This record gives sequence, C-alpha cells and structure tokens, in this order.
Amino acid sequence: MTEEVRRWLTENAVRVQDAHAGTSEPEHGELAPLREVLDGVRVLGMGEATHGTAEFFRLKGRLLRFLVRESGFTGLAMEASASAARAVDDYVVDGTGDAVGALAGLGFWTWRTREMLDVVEWMREHNRTVPRERAVRFVGIDPQRPGPALTALEAALRRLAPERAELIGGGPLGALADARPGSLAGRGGQVLAEARELVRFLEEGRGEFTARVGADAVEDALGHARRVVAAADLACRPLRGDGEEPGALAVRDRQMAQEVVALEERLPGKVAVWAHNGHVLSGCYSGDVPAMGQHLRSHYGERYYALGLLFGEGAFHARPGNSATRPPRPHRISSAGPRSVEGQLAAATPEDHLIDLRSGRARPAVAQWLHSPQFVRSFGASVPRVTYRFQLTPTVLGREYDGLAYVARSTPSVPLS
Repeated sequence: MTEEVRRWLTENAVRVQDAHAGTSEPEHGELAPLREVLDGVRVLGMGEATHGTAEFFRLKGRLLRFLVRESGFTGLAMEASASAARAVDDYVVDGTGDAVGALAGLGFWTWRTREMLDVVEWMREHNRTVPRERAVRFVGIDPQRPGPALTALEAALRRLAPERAELIGGGPLGALADARPGSLAGRGGQVLAEARELVRFLEEGRGEFTARVGADAVEDALGHARRVVAAADLACRPLRGDGEEPGALAVRDRQMAQEVVALEERLPGKVAVWAHNGHVLSGCYSGDVPAMGQHLRSHYGERYYALGLLFGEGAFHARPGNSATRPPRPHRISSAGPRSVEGQLAAATPEDHLIDLRSGRARPAVAQWLHSPQFVRSFGASVPRVTYRFQLTPTVLGREYDGLAYVARSTPSVPLS
C-alpha cells in the first residue's frame, strides 16, 4: 500500500461509534455521509467475514436503522430459510407469535443470537409507528430448510387432494425437511420430479381449487410448493456442476438473487440484504461459484452496492472441524498481518469505520490498489480446527466490493438459551 492510498483511506474513512455498544447509542449522526454514497442504490448487500461476530450484528443493526429512517429501505432479506422466515415476518409486522421461537425456527444457529433478537425487536417497535404498507419486512431468501413450507403444503393438500398429502407425510418429499445442498445428489430424482408435479397439479387445478377454498389459500399453497421445488433442486444436485449443469452451490446463490429481485420489485422501498461476504460480493466464491452479488450486479448495475464487513482480531463463534452438527464455540484469532486488507485498513484508521471504495476509482494510485490481488479473512458457519488461524481468501476489492466496513475487535455472538 502506497502512502497516497493510505492517505486516501484515512481521509475517506467514515468512523462509526463503538460497534460493541448496544442499541441505545445516539443515532446515526456519523453515518450521514452514507446518504450520498447510497443515493440511487436499490439493493445494499451487507456482508460479514464470519457468521459469529457480535460487532457485525450490531453494526448491521445500526445500518438498518439508518437505512430505514433516512434512505427509504423497507425490506431486510436474510440468508435464512425462505419458509421459516415467514414466522419472523409475522412477528415484526403484526406482533404475532414469539420472537425467540421464530428465530429458533430459522434452523441456523447463526441467527439464534441475542444480537439478532435486538434487530428483530427493533423492527417490531419501528413497525408499530408506521402504516402497514411502510412496515419493514423480514424475508428469508435461502431455499434450504423448507420444513414450514412442507407442513403448510401437507395441510393444504389434505383439503384439496388428500391422496397427494401422503407425498409429504412419510413420502419422498419428507426427506427435504433437513436436506442440505447436494445431500440427495444421485438418488433424489424422484423427489424433484414429485415436487415439480405438485406445482403443475396445483396450477392446472387452480380454478377448481379457488372455487372450493378461495384464491388466497390456493396461491399460498402454490407458494409453498414452489419453495419445496427450489429446496429439492438444491438437494438433488451435486455441490459443483459438471460443466453443463450448475451445481447446488451456484444454484443456491442464483435462487437467492432471484428472491431479492422479487422482493425489491414488490416492496415500496429499497432492500438491505444480510448474508456472508461470499454471497454479497460481485464476483465468485469458493473459486468458481458465481455469488448472489454477481447476479444482483448483472441485474441492477450500480444500483447494487456490495458492502463487505471485515475485522482485525479477537474471537468469533463457529462450529469446529467443519461440522454441521457440533455446537458453535469461540475461536480466537490474532491480526491477519500488515499485508492483508484488514491490516492495511487498520494501519490507515485503527478505529471502527466504513470506506466507500467507489470514491477511489478516479484516483490512479487508489484504482491500481483496488484492482491488485489482495487477501482477506473469510470464515463460514464452521471452521477447520487449527488451520483457520492462517486462512486467507484472495480478493480484488475493486471487482468484488463497493465498500468495506472494518471492526477492530471481534467478540463472539451471544447464543439465545
């Protein structure tokens, strides 16, 4: 990093109040520069280098409050089950149900935290103060874990076509409730075929069914059936494609992007997306998997803004040993070193801050830095036992991100009991 780049990073840093603070901090004065930065943006991707950093939750919660109050955002699209997230949305819009139970129902430990509960409770309190049509919606975009859709679809079929309900209760579609991407690859052809056949059946019988139970009930059943098809499509593909057909990882990100676009088109305001850095970035992750952000960039152009969240040192929650079942535990980690992007950001501005990378495009030295190969940290919901400490992911900032947020110290998110 040259001295000119260091000066630019320092001069353009938007310092944010201590991300260790709760939700009672003074509101948003230092975030005012973001109004101009996000002018014209329809979808903001808010990433995270780990799923288990408390400060990322708190910073994104602060950003969401600013976006809603100052920039016309009315949707939060979560990297969470599209089926199960409806219970959270019912709570934040109407106060229906229990917030803790709804978060547990999402099926991912990553969102079952005190910090996420604070975000949901703020959404509920905000929605009490605005007309229903301006309520901030909580929408899942991940086709995984369609258990609630299966349950609702089975109940609908018992009214419309009882003989088909058995496809779910103990039938082939029941296997999808806990299926993961690729988990049925090579043996799930019947599952996907049955799911698609259910959609066809409901569409062809729409007129008859509407006369019996009403249009809303039929459309609701069709929505659940389509979510089941999306989940089956993921489960029945291999994780990686074969050159002709994309794999489950690529299809998942494409489907998440489609859900975001559909949400933005039906809501009155703009949409904030909450997901891992690997999903919001505008390139590929895991080597060659086109990220959700790449699809959103193709659709929206500069109206999509990819914000990556990075941290300096500390600890974060993750499952050990790349396990999908072991409970998360704290993982401690020191600085990534001076040559990492995190190290360079810390050298320029040690405090928590945001930086708009788009503003550096016109400066040759900065543009060269933005388009030079670099390395950042990136951890998923689980990490290798020891080698995670040395794990770095290649990036070209100018190609993959529009902005970065830096948190100097990470502490583990707090699980809900």
